[in-house]
Formats: sequence, structure tokens, C-alpha cells
Amino acid sequence: MKRKHIAYLAYGSNLGDKENNIMQAYRLTEQKVGRMVKHSTLMHSKPWGFESANAFVNSVAEVETTLSPHELLRATQQIEREMGRTRKSKNGEYHDRIIDIDILLYDDVSINDPDLVIPHPLMRERDFVMQPLKEIYDITQF
Repeated sequence: MKRKHIAYLAYGSNLGDKENNIMQAYRLTEQKVGRMVKHSTLMHSKPWGFESANAFVNSVAEVETTLSPHELLRATQQIEREMGRTRKSKNGEYHDRIIDIDILLYDDVSINDPDLVIPHPLMRERDFVMQPLKEIYDITQF
């Protein structure tokens, strides 16, 4: 039996039916990643790191998974593509998006690879990540 891990994922959407996009991403997460233990309430926020007329809806979820961190990254990117995301943000250049899924935490693992950094390097700078994370996670642990 594969070992179960706990990961915290951040979800964001600022195109289309944003609330429904988050709910669809939850369903796909359950199918492709593992059991969703809990998720925060939805939070509305302004775009961060770029200009857009489209506000965001954000959420954070705790997920139990048997996937490795890199398998988890591939699964979340597959969900984004399935939902219609065509380009990822690179080098601090952000764009409007139907869905964005970031890995915030994975057990107590630290990873600093070119394609994956855990804990997420910018999460502490983003209220739209930290507020929902605090809602479902005892932040004093980390």
C-alpha cells in the first residue's frame, strides 16, 4: 500500500464562472490527486503581480494523496489544461486564467527544483493564499 501524504493546494480563477471553475477543479482533484480532506471558503481578491479588470476567486484545499510531489505537479497541471488553461505564468509574468493550482505545502518536505519549489516561495506574500490557508491549517506549525 502506498504511503499517504498531505498536500495543501491553492486554487485561483479570474475568467468565466469563477466559483464554478474552483468547484470543477475540486472535483478533478478528487479524481486525479486524492481525497479532499477540507477546503477553505471562497475568497475574492484583486489580481496580484499584473493588471486586469478581472477579479479572482481563491481557495485553499487540504488533499490526501499517494502521489509524489512531482507526480502531484503533473496532475495539477493536467487539471489546468483539461479546464482550458493554455499558458502558465513564467518568470513573474502573470496572465488572466480560467484556473491556477499551486502546491503550497507537501508534508514537511522542502524542494527547490527548477520546476517545483515547496513550500511555495511566494505564498507568504499573498493574502489570498494565506487567509484561506489559515482557515484550514494551523499556521503555527510551520
